[in-house]
Amino acid sequence: MDVEGKRILITGGSSGIGLATAHALAARGARLVVTGRRPGVVVTAVEALRSHGADVSGVAADVSSAEGRSATLRDTLAALGGLDILMNNAGAVRAGRLDEIREDEIRAMIEIDLVAPIMLTRAALPELRSQGSGMVVNVTSGIALVALPFYATYAAVKAGLASFGESLRRELNGEGVHVLTVYPGGTDTPMMASNKAGAEVGFSLESAEAVADAIVGGIENEAIAVVRGGPERQALIDLNRRDPQAVDARFLTIKGAFEEGVKSHDAM
Repeated sequence: MDVEGKRILITGGSSGIGLATAHALAARGARLVVTGRRPGVVVTAVEALRSHGADVSGVAADVSSAEGRSATLRDTLAALGGLDILMNNAGAVRAGRLDEIREDEIRAMIEIDLVAPIMLTRAALPELRSQGSGMVVNVTSGIALVALPFYATYAAVKAGLASFGESLRRELNGEGVHVLTVYPGGTDTPMMASNKAGAEVGFSLESAEAVADAIVGGIENEAIAVVRGGPERQALIDLNRRDPQAVDARFLTIKGAFEEGVKSHDAM
């Protein structure tokens, strides 16, 4: 797919992977709407994009609510006159032991990371179908492929989003709407700022720009998946499929240090 002139909505597009992808798409001539929950952050993102010549508008809305999704789609169609690509990127995470995470935090992850993209995609489908070459891009996480301890709910919702995308891709096959699923690894974004885990437990971060370039490449090539993390991540994914108890044993050796590093990870 040639993204020049394409009308693209990026939820959670005011920072992190979403904003980096917005810059990459704008550089290729796409027309954009970026969204976020914090009005000031959305304004700053739009100004930064426009300073580089982007054709972009912003919407401050919470896509975890029906009202926020309605406003997002309404304002996007008003700004762009249609929609070619929906990128479901907004997310929230709270790490820690399951019985120490509050119920409202669990429900928020479910609503933001899973319910919101499903419902926004559902609402946008008529518009995407009408283009004859629409696309849905779901940004999940590498945790959907290898579930980490102390991320039980986050792993569940990201795996759910991945399965949603796989099912929807097959449902829409031949109907003019393609579905791409993105599996980032650890990425240097504001969402990861409170995670204190480091190389001693296998955590490393790549730049949001590198992930964004991979996403744009996936869109242009109409790929079905973009998996980040390189050969080491792929080896772990393969091992988890072949011998999951070996992965259990590996995490057991670093369990205490891993918990200590991630228990502060809170991006709600």
